[in-house]
Order: sequence, then C-alpha cells, then structure tokens
Amino acid sequence: MSNDKKEMTRDGKPKLDIKIIVRVVKCLKEFYPFLLPLVLFCIVFTAIASTMPSIFSQKVIEVIEISLKNGGDWNAAKADIWSKIAILIGMYVLAILSSTAFNQLGAYITQGFLCKMRCAMFDKMQNYPVSFFDRNKHGDIMSHYTNDIDTLRQLVSQGLPVLLQAGIVVISVFCIMLYYSIWLALIVVVGVVFMVLVSGKIGGGSAKYFVRQQQSMGKTEGFVQEMMNGQKVIKVFNHENQSQKDFDLINGQLCEDSYRAQAYANSLGPIIMNIGNTLYVIVAIVGGLLLLSGADNLSISGKAMSISIIVPFLSMTKQFTGNVNQVSQQFNTVIMAMAGAKRIFNLMDLEPEADDGYVTLVNAEISEDGTITETEKRTGKWAWKHPHGDGTVTYTELKGDVRMTNVDFGYVEGKQVLKDVSVYAEPGQKVAFVGATGAGKTTITNLINRYYDIADGKIRYDGININKIKKLDLRRSLGIVLQDTNLFTGTVMDNIRYGRLDATDGECIDAAKLAGADSFITRLPSGYDTMLENNGANLSQGQRQLIAIARAAVADPPVMILDEATSSIDTRTEAIVQRGMDKLMENRTVFVIAHRLSTVMDSDVIMVLDHGRIIERGSHRDLIDAKGTYYRLYTGSFEDA
Repeated sequence: MSNDKKEMTRDGKPKLDIKIIVRVVKCLKEFYPFLLPLVLFCIVFTAIASTMPSIFSQKVIEVIEISLKNGGDWNAAKADIWSKIAILIGMYVLAILSSTAFNQLGAYITQGFLCKMRCAMFDKMQNYPVSFFDRNKHGDIMSHYTNDIDTLRQLVSQGLPVLLQAGIVVISVFCIMLYYSIWLALIVVVGVVFMVLVSGKIGGGSAKYFVRQQQSMGKTEGFVQEMMNGQKVIKVFNHENQSQKDFDLINGQLCEDSYRAQAYANSLGPIIMNIGNTLYVIVAIVGGLLLLSGADNLSISGKAMSISIIVPFLSMTKQFTGNVNQVSQQFNTVIMAMAGAKRIFNLMDLEPEADDGYVTLVNAEISEDGTITETEKRTGKWAWKHPHGDGTVTYTELKGDVRMTNVDFGYVEGKQVLKDVSVYAEPGQKVAFVGATGAGKTTITNLINRYYDIADGKIRYDGININKIKKLDLRRSLGIVLQDTNLFTGTVMDNIRYGRLDATDGECIDAAKLAGADSFITRLPSGYDTMLENNGANLSQGQRQLIAIARAAVADPPVMILDEATSSIDTRTEAIVQRGMDKLMENRTVFVIAHRLSTVMDSDVIMVLDHGRIIERGSHRDLIDAKGTYYRLYTGSFEDA
C-alpha cells in the first residue's frame, strides 16, 4: 500500500517527514479543539517551571555572597532567602498541579485520539472496493489497527509531549546560560553539537531498523493469519514442518530487525549520558579557572564570574544535556510513529469505491392502474427512483429484469476473464451458469453486484444502466448466498437478522423455516440464542450454509444469486433445502452457479461458460438434445457417480 523505498535515504535510513507529524497534530486539533490548547499550556508551564530552580539557586547564593562581603548580616539575608524559597515552593506546587492536569488530560486525549483514528480507518475501509481486499493480506491490514496505532499512542502520549517540553527547557536554559555567562554557554553548545552528531549517527541506524521492524511485524501477522485460516489444509497435507520453516524465516527477520533496532537504541542513551557527564566536568573546570584567574565574564547580565554563577550553571548544564538526551531518546519513537502513521494515512488516503449513481431504491405502493407512489413503510414492493435534470422524478417498478450485453471484463488490465458475454434474465426466471472452474461464472455475478466495473459493454437492471444506480441500493435489491459462508460473532438470531436489521424475531424464524434451518437450530443448546464464534466453528459446514440461506431469505430481495449455495450440504439435506429454496425463488429472478447439475435442471435458461465465453445456452432438455459440452458434463457426472 506504500512505497517504502521512497521513505528512505540512499543509506537506507528513513526520511524525517515533518508533514506526517503535522498531519497527526492537525488530527489532534480537529478531534480536541479545546482540550489540546489546555494541554499545551500545561506542558509549557511545567517546562518553564522546571528551569526556575537554577535562577533561584543563583539568587540565593548571590545573597549569601553579598552577606559575607557585608560582614555577615544574616537577618536581612534570611528574610530574602525565605521569600525566594516561598516563591519557588509556590512555583513547584503550580507545576505539580499543571503536570497532573497534563498527565490526566494527556491520557484522555491519547486514548480518545486512537479510538477516533481506528473509527476513521474502519469507516474509510468500508468504502474501499473488493479489489483492495483481494490485493492485500488481511493480517497486514489488521496490523494497522494494532501495531501502527500503538506507535501513534507512543507518539501522542510520550514522543510529542517530551519533545515539546524538552525543547522549551533547552531553549529556556540556554537563554539563562547566555544571560549569566556566554563563555560557559559556548562550551555547552560545542558539547551539545557533538551530542547531536552522535545522536544522528546512532539514531539514524536505529530508526532504519525500527521502520523495518514495523514492516516485518505486518508480514508476520499476515502470515500467521493465513496459516490460521488454512490449518485444516496444512494438517491434511502434512505441511506442518514446511509451515514452521516458513514462519521461522519471517519471524527470524522480525527478530533480526527488532534486535538491531533495540541494540542501536539502547546504546544511544548511555553514550549521550556520558558525553553529558564529561561536559559537566569540563564546564566545572573552565568555570573554576575563569574564577581563579579573575578573567572578565562575558554575559548579558554584566555580572562578574562568581560561585553564584558557576554552581547553578553546573546544574543547568546537567539539565540542558539531560533534555537533549531525552530528545535523542524520542527520535526512535518519532521515526516509528512516522512509519506507523504513514501506513495508516496511506490506508486512509486510498480512493474509495467510485459511485456516481443517482437512482435509488424506495418502498413503493403500486395502484391497479400502475401508478407508483413512494412510501416509508415496507410494502414488499420496490421501485427505482430516478431524478432528472429538470427537477422531475420518475419511478420504475423493480421487476428483476437483468441484461448484460457484450460485456468484456478482466481483473487485471490486459487479461480478459469475460469476452463478449451477453446474459438476459427476465423477471421471475431462473438462470443457471455451469462450466469448469475459472470459466467466469462467479465473475458474472460479481459484475451484477458492481463489486467490479466492466471494461466494455452494458449491464441494465429493469432497463436502467447499473452505473446510474447507487451501489448501496443496487446491492440492497440483490440477495446472495456464497459458497464460502461467513458467520459473525453473535447469536444464531443475530446472524439471520444480518440480512435485514429491522427484521423481527418471527420473520427470522420464518426465514429459517423456509431455508430448512429451523429444525437443527431448535436442537442447539440455546436454540436461536446460541452464541456463534470463530465463523460458526461449532456448526457443521452444511448448518452454516443453511443459516446463510436463511439470512438471504429474511432480506426478501427481488433478485437472488446462489453461488454454489448447496455445495456444502449432503444429498439428504439438499432435498430439504431445495424445497425451501424453491419457495425462496418464487416470483424472483434467480442466478444459480452450480457444479452439481441436478440443482439446475429446472432452470429456465442454462448457460455454459468456457474460458470467459458463453458457448451454449438453453433449457436442460435443449442442451441434452444438442449433445454438446453440457451433455458431456451431465453424462460425465453420472459416470462419476
């Protein structure tokens, strides 16, 4: 979903993309327009308050020096010292309150921000085309909601606040240093420049591997998810050892990247700390030499070099280098967050599924003379609402007339799957597609749903080009039962109601009876209230398929698509289901995809596909008499039996 090479410099180190940080801050400002400024104020106040002890210690020592020079008049000195201590205590109390407020508000904003980002990602993802999920591993997509979001947590709760606070402290302390002694301040600057160079060298290597770690983690999660889904296949073919070897390679790469990232990161802190200690000693030595030699002190304050300057200057040096160290430590957090945020924003910036439709589906009341009136209540009748440029609106009754004319299509440009395909399904007809695997049967139904858009040709629904129909309304008019059943965590009743969320319990039970699922559901431990988890793993494949059929039945759509709907049901159960399916298909246009030809013999039209072309069409009897491909498929199925 992103070109990682573009995010790297020539030596493989990640680029510091300030735009990503700016975008994160903009999102924070958008989500919390009032709380964010309050948090920023608390951070700034706490940072400034942390620089006050150096100033007050200088003032206190200066008072003591003056008192000693004046013969030890301690009464006035004590009062002055206690007043300064009282002010400092007041500052500390306010700083504690400010820090507490920042920590509490920061935790609230951080978790709220992550929650809103996950919601925004999920909302965006709902509008992506099916092809997006075909191209990307599901485990890698899931890692956006876990690993990548966690890097944002570190950035918002730790990285940005520490950088801001440390930055303010560094600037404030440096200004105080210049005020007291430019000579000593320059020594600190030289030392800090050396610290920055070391941080850039070591931190850059660390950041490179932290980015690789994020990428390796996404690959690992994608592989694990793929292996979990395919456990039965792995065991059937005794592929456990090879799967373990493949996992060891991917996991080994993750381990290597993580180790190198941590090795760089863990060495940075001690190195910077010891440079700071060395700088502390150098400042102490130079300050002592300046004091002993009586050299002029170049400063903004104009004060001469004294103990009252050297002592607080040493604590400021410690504070200055300590905050520079904190900034360097957050470099990896920022880089990791940028890598995670880049992946998140790349996901959110993808183009949503295009939908230029303007024809909508509405509940309708149809009078005897054919007049169509839109209504809010559910009538069982539907109409297409077609607004026109002149402000008028016309209604077309939804009958289920679907026509594909000279359609060409390919999932990948330059590789056609369907070639010049024409399909005509009149209202109430049952149209079946048969043919070898990969012939294009499921592709046709995917195009009717507009999961993909055709390259050439026309698809009309009740005479309306489906490109003019809003996709949500188009899909609401189509019921579909897939070969691969998906059940969601919840009760059996919840899974049936998934077909129509406003369906009553009675309507869901009637749909289950229609599909032939009621008998086994009532025998479950809690009947319709039985909880299903892990895609209904506690049910047989046939039972799961029956629930999927009941789900389509409760939706009560005018057009049904049955993609190998009974493929996972045994012959005895199929007879039960077929009776329900016959009722379900009454007065509906039905598209059936089947390998089991016994399920399509009663179809009005059977179309035989081969390599993306319709090579035969007609009724079962007509195709048998023709003794072509269908005849060979039909007789071959009996021979196999």
